[in-house]
Amino acid sequence: MAVAAESVVAVPDWFAGAVAELPEHREVEVDGAAIHLRCWGRTGTPGVVLVHGGSAHSGWWDHIAPLLATTHRVVALDLSGHGDSATRSRYPMEGWADEVMAAAEAAGIDGQPYIVGHSMGGRVAGVVGARHRESVAGLIIIDSPFQEPSEEAIAWQLRRTAKTYPSEEEICGRFRTVPEQDTLLPYIARHVAAESVRKTDDGWVWKFDPDMLRKRLEHGRIPPLEPLRTGETPVIYIRCERGLVSRERASEIAGLFDRPATVVELAEAGHHPMMDQPLPLVATLRTALAQWDSIRRRVRADRGPEQCVTHPADMEHRHCDQVPVTVGEREFGSDTYGVGDERPLAE
Repeated sequence: MAVAAESVVAVPDWFAGAVAELPEHREVEVDGAAIHLRCWGRTGTPGVVLVHGGSAHSGWWDHIAPLLATTHRVVALDLSGHGDSATRSRYPMEGWADEVMAAAEAAGIDGQPYIVGHSMGGRVAGVVGARHRESVAGLIIIDSPFQEPSEEAIAWQLRRTAKTYPSEEEICGRFRTVPEQDTLLPYIARHVAAESVRKTDDGWVWKFDPDMLRKRLEHGRIPPLEPLRTGETPVIYIRCERGLVSRERASEIAGLFDRPATVVELAEAGHHPMMDQPLPLVATLRTALAQWDSIRRRVRADRGPEQCVTHPADMEHRHCDQVPVTVGEREFGSDTYGVGDERPLAE
């Protein structure tokens, strides 16, 4: 992992401005656990829920969410066992999916939300789409491999022990992403690391449940996904060019959904694109949301409020043409496009 020195990479104005837009913090109780939310944008407007990856937290989106909140109500939640949310005795994927939908309602999103999930959060987003398919407008999944870890990987992680550190400086200096990647922009890594820790009576610790993996296992393994019966919900799969997922695997993942996902390639991005390619990631998300919003508005205008529909997919049933949108130099709007488990661990 290469993190450039601060003297080499100055903090850009866009990042400083984004993190200066402090979120509104809320909590919602879901199945007996307090779930922490960060919210941006106006309540009562169409919205987006951002879902972090494994052992990460809502602060990973601090510099992304404000750039989406100019047009949407945006909420990033800490899944239970992560960040500032409560822990549980078990962490079934279905429970996390219910937390996502509760976050959308508690944040004041109007109508069906779009769900954006990164890595493990993409897996959660897929379950949201299947479990609550009549209640979501669209899914965007970022570089999620949709594969369970091997027995060897599980055994290795279970042997790890949680550590406590004497100072904030020392623990933040140990911040790593899993998997590691070639480049992390230092101002982003520093911000996320500072949001990833808390002080206890014994010292500084990471803000995730150290027993999370053990609490997710059933018969010694992560339960496999049920079929993703997402109906007509539109899905975009963002494959990071330098991430975990090959083009072939991305195509396989696209076919897991009832309505096959559109695959978008994010050029030069590692598995954690908010860390190395944040602005191309924002541009891709904005383009997808703008296209879907445009379709929804056109359907509403044609049908009238009494027949209002929310799925962008409904446009296809009316035999309307898709609206191609150009991102960079390639067309966005038909099939596969290209545009130009994140765990902060001590070791």
